[in-house]
Amino acid sequence: MTANQNPCWAIVPAAGIGSRMQQKKPKQYLDLNGRPILSHTLTQLLQFPFQKIIVAVATDDPWFDQLPITQDSRVIKVEGGAERYQSVANGLSWLAGFAAESDWVMVHDAARPCIRLAEINKLYQQLAEHPVGGLLGVPVKDTLKAVGDQGEVEQTVPRENLWQAQTPQMFRFGLLRQALAEALMKNSVVTDEASAIEQLGYSPLMVEGRDDNLKVTRPVDLPLAAFCLENQTGDG
Repeated sequence: MTANQNPCWAIVPAAGIGSRMQQKKPKQYLDLNGRPILSHTLTQLLQFPFQKIIVAVATDDPWFDQLPITQDSRVIKVEGGAERYQSVANGLSWLAGFAAESDWVMVHDAARPCIRLAEINKLYQQLAEHPVGGLLGVPVKDTLKAVGDQGEVEQTVPRENLWQAQTPQMFRFGLLRQALAEALMKNSVVTDEASAIEQLGYSPLMVEGRDDNLKVTRPVDLPLAAFCLENQTGDG
């Protein structure tokens, strides 16, 4: 980031319970190479010169304040919501007193600990002059099947031009706040920030990321994330 580029803030929605992990605590607090997943995620994000990193956690979360990394002055805790986009909206509400309309906001999954500084820099630089913003993602490589309620394949879905969305996703503060406010007002289903922006009629830019920027969702993902972290070299 150079002196003449717009400031950038980060929001990490971390109020989910991660039920698919079948654990007694939310997945963002599960052990990964000796530290909670969320600690790894925040460590990676703190390498980039974000103004602040706003973490939205559940009201009754007893784990967040126990993480040593949360003592960093750039890490701010806010109350999360029942859904991801509500947590992000709460983070944006906190930012309203500090961020300009044209400032950038990156939203990153709490349980995506393998993000690399190089990919954060790549996203920021490629979107620096973009009018809307965009997100990291990777092209779909496997054959896709549409399956019915009985588990039977109904059709093969062409994978050309299909990408798997990742985070961070980066948009202008003003536009993202408007998009999520309208989604909340209409009770629309938005699974990520890009989908909220799309509902306003805008087209986010897809920036190619890395396959190892995985999201810990199921138990099998933990050893994969551990392997990815152990084999990261520098910020490449």
